[in-house]
Amino acid sequence: MKAEAIIVAGGSGSRMGKPKQFLPLAGKAVVEWSLEAFLSIPEVERVVLVTSPENIREHGSRLFRDRVVLVPAGPTRMGSVRNGFEAVSQDAEMVAVHDGARALVTPEIIRATLDEAYESGAAVPAVQVKDTLKKVTNKQMWISDTPARSSFWAAQTPQCYRREVLQEALARFPDAASATDESQLVEKCGQKVRVVPSSYENFKITTPEDLIMAEALLEQRQGGRRRTAVGLGWDIHRLVAGRELWLAGTQLAGAKGLLGHSDADVVLHAAADAVLGALGAGEIGMMFPPDDPKFKGIASRKIVAEVLKRLRSASGSIANLDVTIVAEEPKMKPHYKTFQKSLAEVFELPAERVNVKAKSHEGLGEIGRGEAIACHAVAVLLLP
Repeated sequence: MKAEAIIVAGGSGSRMGKPKQFLPLAGKAVVEWSLEAFLSIPEVERVVLVTSPENIREHGSRLFRDRVVLVPAGPTRMGSVRNGFEAVSQDAEMVAVHDGARALVTPEIIRATLDEAYESGAAVPAVQVKDTLKKVTNKQMWISDTPARSSFWAAQTPQCYRREVLQEALARFPDAASATDESQLVEKCGQKVRVVPSSYENFKITTPEDLIMAEALLEQRQGGRRRTAVGLGWDIHRLVAGRELWLAGTQLAGAKGLLGHSDADVVLHAAADAVLGALGAGEIGMMFPPDDPKFKGIASRKIVAEVLKRLRSASGSIANLDVTIVAEEPKMKPHYKTFQKSLAEVFELPAERVNVKAKSHEGLGEIGRGEAIACHAVAVLLLP
């Protein structure tokens, strides 16, 4: 069997605040877990990973493998599948289409679905519905029917097809942008689709609660709970006229900014040092020496990106990030939500794992006189 896979990872992640496929999960990005599951199967000769141009620019280097091709996503899921299919080799006999947010797929599920599709033409992994189903057909939320759940199965991915079967379905329904999976189109072509009993663990990560469950299941697969490590970070910079004011990766308006060799973002610096502290990896001044001219004016987001690379290389993930800004001016409370959202984005976390607060210095010292801003940070990591 010559098989190739299309992993669709182009979603915006509106419910998670950022693309869920690239959120950290047990030391890797969500999509990396499904990517590695496919690459562990020798008969899958190539994986076409479909994601946004922004994600390719930001995450392309960590996703590159010898058997992986990166392809820009389309405007819809079906558009992304079409883009991915165009990159599939002509000599591929089988094509598997997988949601990048199903991080807990196993090689066994992939192989069983491919084998069934090889015999029958099309196959979908699925699990029987466990909950009682209610049909609601009006805005007043009255139940109109209770169908027998025994005949209902919840479809998963990878959905697998003989190449010509998927090719015909995509060609015959070029405008089917709203289809939620390819098997709908395959069925419309008259091709029967076989269900392959799957695992309830092969769920799609859609909400913050899903991410927690996935983390717990992966920990169980890896032999139990991972150890926690706590790191502390602190930084202070002087306020001066004529500088941009950057805090938590966000630029604030004002006549003064923080003085430093970089953009002097004390919040990102303290938080990055907290992560390095928990890793036992020193501090950011060792990675970006303040006397090195090549780092002059560097954006602190780039500093954090390098820190996160070290975290991933240690197979670690951030469980929680808590920062305390110490400043007399400007007032920080109106910016709490903005800071939280920005920190979550920069550190690749759900917003629920980030806390931001601020304290004044009661008029004491250089901070109390409005001459400087400081920040304390605590990072809790999960490590092997």
